[in-house]
Amino acid sequence: MILQKIISGGQTGVDRGALDACLNLKFDCGGWCPAGRRAEDGPIPARYPLQETHSLYYDDRTRQNIESANATLILYNHKLTGGSLLTYSIAKSNHHPVFLFQVSPFFIENTLEDLFRFLETHQVRVLNVAGPRASQWDKAYESGVLITSRLIQKVQQG
Repeated sequence: MILQKIISGGQTGVDRGALDACLNLKFDCGGWCPAGRRAEDGPIPARYPLQETHSLYYDDRTRQNIESANATLILYNHKLTGGSLLTYSIAKSNHHPVFLFQVSPFFIENTLEDLFRFLETHQVRVLNVAGPRASQWDKAYESGVLITSRLIQKVQQG
């Protein structure tokens, strides 16, 4: 697998979980966030290596992260809504590879294997990770950490 970097938007939930997994495992990460480092819980902490867009709008940050990556991974629980649905729509309309990962304790291993194949098939070097914010899914942060950590460990093992 040739994955070299994970990017995300820094919102609470999946985004921060993915970034924290990268920071904890010393894997290259970054991404774009709204001007002022805007998030639902206030300014995004400086420890997250994010660049600010010129806009306060989440949509602009979402577009920039999609354009900056070779593919997008969307983690979700039951169905795509809000920003996750927007991410999917933008990615698909731009013919950008996107992998939908429905987080379920019964299927994580099989879905991870499908994700690894997707990344290899598309030769993904930079992966955008997206999903619900913490206020929309109580397991969003935990899922972001878990799935991203497993992905990084697979990359680091070769």
